[in-house]
Amino acid sequence: MKLSEAHILLTGAAGSLGAATASYLHQKGAQLYLVDWREEALDGLDIPGAQKFACDLTQPAAVADLAQRLQDGPSLPNVLINNAGVIHSEPLINLLKRPDPKHSLENWARVLDINLNAVFYLGAAMAEAWVKRRSAGLIINISSLSAQGNAGQSAYAASKAAVEALTKTWSKELGVFRIRCAGIAPGFLDTASTSESLAPHIQEKWKKNIPLNRFGKADELASAIAFIIENDYFNGKILALDGGLSI
Repeated sequence: MKLSEAHILLTGAAGSLGAATASYLHQKGAQLYLVDWREEALDGLDIPGAQKFACDLTQPAAVADLAQRLQDGPSLPNVLINNAGVIHSEPLINLLKRPDPKHSLENWARVLDINLNAVFYLGAAMAEAWVKRRSAGLIINISSLSAQGNAGQSAYAASKAAVEALTKTWSKELGVFRIRCAGIAPGFLDTASTSESLAPHIQEKWKKNIPLNRFGKADELASAIAFIIENDYFNGKILALDGGLSI
């Protein structure tokens, strides 16, 4: 699929990574449908011609409503990028945490709701719309290097590992309908969320373990997304984008 022919539904569009991806894809000629739960931040995005939808993707009814609005519109997106997510670090057992040292059940549920359930809800809704219309489609799920298992990130690592499993499963189920599904597993990217979740000295420590000695750039993730869109034979695989880092 040429980027100029892509009608892209991008979630988490108001975040630093989402906004950079939206800008990159717009410059390449794609038509954009931008989704975020933060309506004010979404309205602040300056992407000419983009349609914007405020939606809490963790709510099945809200996702169903969004899918219906898209189907009732003049054109249905043919690409879904599940980019919305939250980074969370918390050890399974923290002896300094009183009175209960175990990982918070509230945080566990919140991370899986945002990172996994939202992907399932919207992915299923868009796949159903494409199958009913007998039209081709593409789902790109944004995973993480942490899906391989990163100490101190039980909920985050589990959610991203599950997203990768969904990606591979959907690619096998949906290929017969001309629907591809693939993923990208970034390592550390130089974004606001990375700065917020990692102290400066921790960032420097990780950079020393990356063979390229730097974090990735938002545009490098966007160009990887563009590659998957344009290569119609890329399916069922997770593209690692981590600068050679191993954890």
